[in-house]
Amino acid sequence: MTPGFIAAILEAPAVAVATRVLLTFMFWASGLGLLANFNQSVEIFGALGFVYPELVVIATAATQLIGSALVISGRYVWLGAGALGVFTFLTILFVHNFWAMPEGPQQVNSFHTATEHVSVIGALVLVTIFMHRRAAR
Repeated sequence: MTPGFIAAILEAPAVAVATRVLLTFMFWASGLGLLANFNQSVEIFGALGFVYPELVVIATAATQLIGSALVISGRYVWLGAGALGVFTFLTILFVHNFWAMPEGPQQVNSFHTATEHVSVIGALVLVTIFMHRRAAR
């Protein structure tokens, strides 16, 4: 049984919003960073092998910002979290594909980033479940 003061904190609407802001921080901060440093972002995406890096930067920032806004707002959380989850999975395949890298520090770093991304995907599913159940009340 959850102590009363903890239950009160967990049930506070402001805590739910703050938690969704924290959950999506990595996405909206990255999206803003991509746009604020557009030319550098294009260079980085080009170096990763994307054919049209300008479009990929714009699509990435849009996915991150719109998906985050949907999750934070509490509206269409399933769509926002779904978009962010698919995006996160794709970054594992295209950017943090440690299984295709030569052994070394970059491979280890990509492995750890990929496993963290899997946990973020789980958290996105969890917030979707939470918001679905909250709406069903």
